[in-house]
Amino acid sequence: MAEQRPFIPVRIAVLTVSDTRSLAEDRSGHTLAERIVDAGHILAARDIVTDDKDRIREKVLGWSRDAGIDVVITTGGTGFTGRDVTPDALEPIFEKRMDGFSEVFHRISYDKIGTSTIQSRATGGVVNATFVFVLPGSPGACRDAWDGILKAQLDYRHMPCNFVEIMPRLDEHLRRGKG
Repeated sequence: MAEQRPFIPVRIAVLTVSDTRSLAEDRSGHTLAERIVDAGHILAARDIVTDDKDRIREKVLGWSRDAGIDVVITTGGTGFTGRDVTPDALEPIFEKRMDGFSEVFHRISYDKIGTSTIQSRATGGVVNATFVFVLPGSPGACRDAWDGILKAQLDYRHMPCNFVEIMPRLDEHLRRGKG
């Protein structure tokens, strides 16, 4: 941490993907929301949608176009059952895929749950100059991703590099007219 750097709060939206949960019963979304606020960031939005590719994509695209949202974190729908479609909905709209996020998430997860980590298709990428992270639907996986990766990478003071310092440059290809 470079303590001489100021903390910069990031505006984060949390989307839970579930056919069975309501916001009141959403332990994973609550885990993320609590950690986001405790870290000093802004919970910009929170919602829940069913395991439907179009609804998931529509919500994330809408949030990615909202100037009041810098990051979207989804929870749920990353497994292999027929209803698990979150990566399938979002990976096609990633302008850039973040392979390292998945790799580090699985490394952290392996230390906790062993080979069961292969049952998750956690992923990350950039959509409309907005970071999007796709997490499993368990509170433990959300804790692992936040505590082990996102908390540091969404803190401007984290060195040698972090997501916050590159946020202003995520759309520079568009500003130069090269899509």
